[in-house]
Amino acid sequence: MTDFEYWCSLDEETKAELEAITDKKELEDRFWKNLEFGTGGMRGIMGAGPNRMNIYTVAKATKGLADYLKASKKNPSAAIAFDSRNNSRKFAEVSAQVLSAQGIRAYLFDKLMPTPVLSYAVRYLKCDGGIVITASHNPKEYNGYKVYDADGCQLTPKDADKLIGYVNAVESFDEIKKISLADAEKEGLFSYIDDSLLESFINECKAISLYKEKSNLKIVYTPLHGTGNIPVRRILADYDVTVVSEQENPDGDFSTVRSPNPEEKDALTLAIEKAKEINADIVIGTDPDCDRVGIAVRDGGSYRLMTGNQTGALLMDFILRFRALPENPAVVKTIVTSEIGAAIARKRDCEVIQTLTGFKYIGDKICKWEKDGGYSYVFGYEESYGYLAGTHARDKDAVSSSMLIAEMAAYHKSQGRTLVDALNGIYDEYGYYYDCLETVVLKGKEGSEKIRSAMDIFRSKGASLFDDLDELSDYSLGIGDLPKENVLRFNFKDGSWAAVRPSGTEPKLKMYYSVKGESEADAAARQKKISEVFYTYI
Repeated sequence: MTDFEYWCSLDEETKAELEAITDKKELEDRFWKNLEFGTGGMRGIMGAGPNRMNIYTVAKATKGLADYLKASKKNPSAAIAFDSRNNSRKFAEVSAQVLSAQGIRAYLFDKLMPTPVLSYAVRYLKCDGGIVITASHNPKEYNGYKVYDADGCQLTPKDADKLIGYVNAVESFDEIKKISLADAEKEGLFSYIDDSLLESFINECKAISLYKEKSNLKIVYTPLHGTGNIPVRRILADYDVTVVSEQENPDGDFSTVRSPNPEEKDALTLAIEKAKEINADIVIGTDPDCDRVGIAVRDGGSYRLMTGNQTGALLMDFILRFRALPENPAVVKTIVTSEIGAAIARKRDCEVIQTLTGFKYIGDKICKWEKDGGYSYVFGYEESYGYLAGTHARDKDAVSSSMLIAEMAAYHKSQGRTLVDALNGIYDEYGYYYDCLETVVLKGKEGSEKIRSAMDIFRSKGASLFDDLDELSDYSLGIGDLPKENVLRFNFKDGSWAAVRPSGTEPKLKMYYSVKGESEADAAARQKKISEVFYTYI
């Protein structure tokens, strides 16, 4: 029996979907490999076939997780959350059914919930692991499956590799047992999570508030059809908040945006239009699982979109300005995040720790320092619009970050400044940094081969690519105590840098730039020259 025939035999709906496909390339893409369960979990386009997100690939991942938990824990339990994407609830329920059938107690949120709330729930419920069904900010065709450990942190490579081994060991869907949620509940193996947990999470977020002065700050907020609507509005209850009504309710088709990604300019278009209409001070937008947040700030008669690096630098300045620092304070950033936030931290006597890309590494630092007392965590962020100022969660949190962004904007407004003014003040003090990200989408088998080829060329040519290179850092070889990862960073003599890596969640090659210059035009021109070198070989 071929793979195609096997999948057609699973159920009539799967059979009908596969037999209706006439595009040979589409069929090849669905079957040329199994959807990979990697260190970041699993993410892919939804549909029938082994290289797609569906109830069978989700059940296989969950069976592997069940075996992984039972191998090291006695009477393990897990919490499960899901976002607003199509099929998210179904995939979450399948996960609970598989876990319960394996004797693992499953706790499931009965409504869509932000990723950081799941991270919090794992420790709140004293679970041994957690699952979030989400594809974060990806387009509507995608869904995903992220796994968390007992600390509420995404698995780091060592533990992820162990889990991947268990997932890959599941050879047939026939060996995956499921139990109805009603039967699991009767057996004490399943229960829904009630609203008291979200209440506790909101209170933890409020505990890290830094600026409580009454403010006339006017905010436009959009949850981009995702999970942020209720918790973010609750955390901003003391402000004048207008919600973008067209994007208020959950919608797995994300019908008002091309992509529900606050990193992309057009995602906040409707919110900015509303802000112009009511003369708002700031726009806040969160992605579908509410772990990332993007902002736009009134700048004269228009609104300026802030990058993740710029918002991170502003938050760094604000937090260190208002928070009483503990002993041995430290902030954490990724290796592809701008150095301007690090410069602010060092000037305020904070240690700066760098990690690989992915908030799991920042969460891991929090867990490690709590156990060994090495440093006291103050703030962590990455350029991709993810921030965490407390330790209530071990993943980026757009709920508490939205609160701090509002407080930061309110403080600067009380001083007669916008956040644009505040950012320019940072540039005046620390120098101009032009930070940007470029991505090249390369789909399917051919795209995967092109990404691999480009990385091989960049690695082999190395120092010969640029005249003013100071050092090439190849993280695949292991640098310091960081895990090995397929990232190249080109460090230039003036302190500028560029980095390139394949995305771990999408068919993309990502190129990051942090270029110092005397002005924006000067730095942007230099970035363009560096970029042209990369594109020569893609």
